Amino acid sequence: MLKNTKKAKESKEEELNFQVLDIARVTRVTAGGRRLRFRVAVVGGDLNGRVGLGLAKANDVRNAIEKAKKKVSKNLISVPIKNETIPFEVQEKYNSATVFLKPQKKGRGIVAGGAVRVVCELAGIPNITGKLISKTSNKINVAKATLMALEKLNEFNIKD
Repeated sequence: MLKNTKKAKESKEEELNFQVLDIARVTRVTAGGRRLRFRVAVVGGDLNGRVGLGLAKANDVRNAIEKAKKKVSKNLISVPIKNETIPFEVQEKYNSATVFLKPQKKGRGIVAGGAVRVVCELAGIPNITGKLISKTSNKINVAKATLMALEKLNEFNIKD
């Protein structure tokens, strides 16, 4: 029975596409010296309306990426996609990052940059405009603000 659940978990992870957003070397200073670790931010999505963000630390980059991928599959949110775009415009702020997302006509594509583009691509939104209003360069905060904005779309029940 354990083997079946393991296969089910693996198949869930396999259907997701992942992209590494940020890799940072972090240190903790102790009495014995500096302890070096790596922090990795990974965005994952199924290109069909589900997307998530995972943050993890480990002693080497490969282990940190694997840990972050596992966290992505636990933190997935669903995004309502209507006529190949989002239903309405939305703005959200997370710490210093403020993101504005706006629906777009068919064929326009993803008009956004950086972390906003990565999150929207992996969510499977083909046409959207995204604007980073704040002046932050922190990719993690921008990705979290984008995810919060996309999650905000679920609060309103819009019927076709």
